[in-house]
This record gives sequence, structure tokens and C-alpha cells, in this order.
Amino acid sequence: MNLYTKLQTRAATNTPICVGMIGAGKFGSMFLAQAIKLPGIHIVAICDIDVGQAKSNLAYIGWPQDRYAATSLDDALKHHSTFLTDQSDLVINCPHIDIIIECTGNPVAAVAHAVAAFAAQKHVINATVEADAFCGAGLAAAAHEAGVIYSMAYGDQPALVCDLVDWARSCGFVVTAAGRGHIWKPEYRFSTPETIWDYWGLSKQQAERGRLNPKMFNAFLDGSKPSIESAAIANATGLHVPKNGLAYPSGSVDDIPNLMRPQAVGGVLEQPGMVEVVSCLDANGKQIANDIRKGVWVCIEADTDYIKHCFEEYKVVTDSTGRYMSLYKKWHLIGLELGLSVASVGIRGEATGAARYFNADVAAFAKTDLPSGSILDGEGGFTIYGGVRPAAVSLGQNLLPLGLANQVKLKRAISKDQPITIDDVVLETTSAAYKMRQRAIDLFAAGQTS
Repeated sequence: MNLYTKLQTRAATNTPICVGMIGAGKFGSMFLAQAIKLPGIHIVAICDIDVGQAKSNLAYIGWPQDRYAATSLDDALKHHSTFLTDQSDLVINCPHIDIIIECTGNPVAAVAHAVAAFAAQKHVINATVEADAFCGAGLAAAAHEAGVIYSMAYGDQPALVCDLVDWARSCGFVVTAAGRGHIWKPEYRFSTPETIWDYWGLSKQQAERGRLNPKMFNAFLDGSKPSIESAAIANATGLHVPKNGLAYPSGSVDDIPNLMRPQAVGGVLEQPGMVEVVSCLDANGKQIANDIRKGVWVCIEADTDYIKHCFEEYKVVTDSTGRYMSLYKKWHLIGLELGLSVASVGIRGEATGAARYFNADVAAFAKTDLPSGSILDGEGGFTIYGGVRPAAVSLGQNLLPLGLANQVKLKRAISKDQPITIDDVVLETTSAAYKMRQRAIDLFAAGQTS
């Protein structure tokens, strides 16, 4: 609980944590809005494929123009300003940068950036959780070999859930389940970027004001993002995922202890130690009061009568048996919280969550009937949605990981709601992303991940 004090010390001694960021979209902009106020952190460079848009975003979030007017990396370092570029290699290979923040949202690009950063002896904070979902174990192993840190991005729900799970286990509790909230009806999995804002509860004007990406937000609604984040949580914590995908049980925050217990005692879990998502909509699609839509939670069990009695004595809200309780945060603030990862990695040398297992995978399913020759358009698009499965199931059935399902062609027709296999597509196999996926699979086969 002393990261801010240590950041102040870094500022006072003129030894800031030097950061390069790749991707200046919504997530990156939210972090940058806070980073300019944080002592001991210097955003040396920002890379984006559209430098003009990056400049526009910086102006929009309140950065003075002189703060991003550096003409080179050397200029940025000399005057404590920020250099904008469209060349990621310049940022990654700058010897004075300590940490690369990856927030492009493109999993194939994210893996390439991470691999290059490891080779350049840079720590990586990966906000592109899509990459974690299909090859996180491989990335973590590669970082370890390089002697650097690979970390989830605090502010994103997976890292926040990992924090809650770590709290529970460090207190000696048994974790029965952990996860996030969401709005969910089964038909949402067929949503497209054209239908997203009505479903999401925003007007077109609100979406435009926030410079929100309809495809990205649709990835949340159609279940792809909840599946991706659930996989990342499972692979970081060692928890498991349901064999047929997320159940999305409905409930308020006070319902979580009753929901997130094994089926044998009235809950929804196939077994203790699962990742799940709680829906804030009831069976009729109506909003449930006191919901966890934007938050995260962990459910723990009182495994002795003494602990159960302590719950009673301290008026803990539990399930009907008095043995299960939850701790939760009702909100996550996305990029606004990312400074915690930067401080943790840069000062303590500790990740804010990272894959240690390969328990879960996210497969691509057809959103509509897809004829042979169709081009898949990735998460949140018009053609596919993502569904989480145990890694053993996904690998056993040779399912196409969602993270590799963008701009690839189908070799045969796939019916609506059916999974797509690797054999069904023309897949490019020379990319860093494909190779890192194979590394994760090899670790799984060798029993070096769970």
C-alpha cells in the first residue's frame, strides 16, 4: 500500500519509470488522461498507426500540446515530453524505455509487439487480453526466459479478479468461484456492430461523444469478451471454466453467494473453483437492482464451523447455508486504473496477473450461416462470436481460437451457432501469434501448464 509514495520518490530523484505505449484508442486514452497527473511515470513515446488520431485523442483528454510536441525520442527524454510515431520498432527498441504497454486491441499485433519487446529486454503490460486468451501461457513463458515481466493490465476486469482471488487465497480462504458481471440474453450472441447501441443502452450521440468503437463494444455484448476475460482469469488463477461455456446466471450482488456454489448445494457450479459471469438481467430481460454489471467478484467458502461462526458474528452477507460469501467491486475503471500496473511492474517488479496455466480457451462460433469462402471478421463483428471452453476440449476438437479468426477464409460452409475448427479455414502459420499459440499448446501437452 505504498506505491504512490514510491512514485513520488521516483519523481523527486528524477528516476521516473519510462513507458512506451502502442495503441492510443479508448483504453490507451483513458490511461493517458491519468498518466499526465502521476508522479514518477514518464510516457516517453506513443505509437499508433494513425498519429493524427492519436494527437486528436490527446487533445480531447486534455493534454497540453507542448506535452506531446517532441520531435524524437531523444527530445522526449531530454524535455520530459512525449514523442508520437507510427513505428512500433522505434518505441520497443528505445534503450531508455522500461515498460511497453500494449493496447492495440489486435491480438495478432499484440503478440508480435510483446515478442519484440521481450527480445529488447522490455517488460510488457498487455491490455489486449484477447492475446492472453489464446496464448497467454506461451507469452508468460517467453517473458520468463527473457528475464522480464509480462503482466495483465489493471483496470481491465481479469486483473481485478486476479487481485480478489489473490486476496482470498492469501487470507487462507477456499475460492469457489470468481468472475465479472455482464448484461446477457442468449440472443445477444448474434448481435452485430449495427445493433450494439440499442442493446447496450447508449444513444448514437453518446457513443460518438465517447469515440466508442461499435465492434469493440459488440464484442462485449455478444459474449466474446466475457469469454475472453473468463479464459484469461482461469489461465492466471488456475480456476476452471464450464465444459459447455458460461452459464450467465442472473442475480444481484447479494445473490452471488447462493449462485456461486456447487450444484450439490444449490448453486450453478459444475465443481468448486470455477470462473463464471453473473448477468444483471432477469429471465424476462429486465434489469436486476443492485447488480454487478460493471464489476468483479470472488466467492469463498467457510470450510470450518469456526469461520462460518465468524461470518455470523460480523454480519457477513452469505448464502442460505451461511458458508459462502462474496467480496466484490461494483465498478472497474478500465484504463483509468492502469497506473497501478505500471507502478507494480516498474517499482515492485510484480505483474498484476499473468497466465500460469492453460485451463481455458476461446473458440470461434458462427454468428450466422456462413458459406464457403466467407471471410471471418474477428470478435465483435458480423460473422462469429467467441465461446469459452476448457482447453482440453478446445484442443481435443481442434477448434479455431477466436484470436486467430480475423480476416481468414472459410474452406467450407458453417451453419449458424456451430464451432469452427482450424481445418475449416485457411490459416496463416508464420505469424508470431500462431507460433506463440503452438508454444502454449506444447506447454499444455508437456504438462507444464494445468
